[in-house]
Formats: sequence, structure tokens, C-alpha cells
Amino acid sequence: MNIKKYIPNFLTCCNLICGCLGIVYCLEERSIPAAYFVWVAALFDFLDGFAARLLKVHSVIGKELDSLADVVSFGVLPSLVMYKLIASSSSIPWLPYTAFIIAAFSALRLAIFNVDETQRDSFKGLNTPANTLFITSLPLLSGSVAAWLHQGWLLVLITIVFSLLMVSPIQFFAFKFKNFSWADNRSRFSFIGLSAVLLIIFQVAAIPLIILLYILTSLIGGGLKMEKK
Repeated sequence: MNIKKYIPNFLTCCNLICGCLGIVYCLEERSIPAAYFVWVAALFDFLDGFAARLLKVHSVIGKELDSLADVVSFGVLPSLVMYKLIASSSSIPWLPYTAFIIAAFSALRLAIFNVDETQRDSFKGLNTPANTLFITSLPLLSGSVAAWLHQGWLLVLITIVFSLLMVSPIQFFAFKFKNFSWADNRSRFSFIGLSAVLLIIFQVAAIPLIILLYILTSLIGGGLKMEKK
């Protein structure tokens, strides 16, 4: 039996389990933030694809399993985190349910990705892990920034804007290096360097800034490509 062909699927299932645990911890309001489970799930999400390429064991089942796991870890979990945030910030009974727009658009984003063969060197629309990292990092913020962000209307606006970004035609760069030249990887190297600086300065609070930087860098990079054409 060829064991190596099961390694990517095992890693994908680890992603799924992290998402499930994050949902449980979020529902039970335990001390461990859901963001921690998202970080580990995102790592497994990266490793499963890396392992599949390294071992040359791509499969249709693996591709579908990856999307199903992502719906849980990067769709349902961030929706639940946003639901909790809106519920604690607004007295309007129905408003928190708008958070599940994230789950719907995440599923749509993943379905589009599965059938769109052009998304190899870049993503069309904000990828679900990046969206989830942003949403789940909001509860980790503190001080005046948290007080300003944790307003019902603003959280709903964030939900809508980021959901639309996931299904937008905007090109977001992927971390797939064909070579390590500056000319071909300007956006990637700039993003990595600035992200490192933000992490050193702001630590955990840097995560939402890094995702905003990712969006901004992708927009600028896309603009530069259009100018060259």
C-alpha cells in the first residue's frame, strides 16, 4: 500500500479538526481564542498542498476534501466569531445573524476556485484563510482600537466588504515562487518584509494590519501589471 498518497488528505483532515475544535471553543467561550485554531488550520492547509506537490500525489478527492475542510475552518468558524462579536456589540436581535454571510460567500469562493483553472499563480478574490485570519484576529485587539471596532454597524460593514472581496475579480498574489528574483516577486518580498516589521512592533495586533497590507499590496501589484500591459 502506497502510504504517501494519504499524507496530504491526513493533513487536510487535521485542518478540518482544528476548525471543529475552534467552533467548540468559541461556542463554549473557553479561554483559548478561536484565532489560535485558525492559525494551526491555516498551517495544515498550506502543508497539505505542499505535501501533494512534493510527493506528486494530486487527486480529485484531495481537492474536494480540501474545500470541504476549508468551509468549516475558514467559513463556519469565522462566521461564528463574527456572530459573537456583533451580538456583544449590538442590541438589535437579528443583526448578529448577518455574520453567516461569511460562511455563504466562503463556500461560493471555494466553489469558484475549484472550477476556475486560471487561479494558479494568483487568486481571483480574497482567499478564505486570509479572510478568516482577519476576522478571528479582531477579538484579540484591545484598547481604543478594539472599542472603536467593536460596534455592531461597523462589524456588519466589515462582514459585507470582506465577503464581497472573496468573490471579487481582484487579483491577489499567491505565495508560489517560480524563482526568487525581485522583478518577479516584488509584491511577495515587499509584503513579507513589511509583515515582519508589523509583527515585531505590534505582535498579535499586527494580524489584521497584515491582511489589510496583503489586500493593498495585491491592489498595487495588479495596478502595476495593468500599466505594463
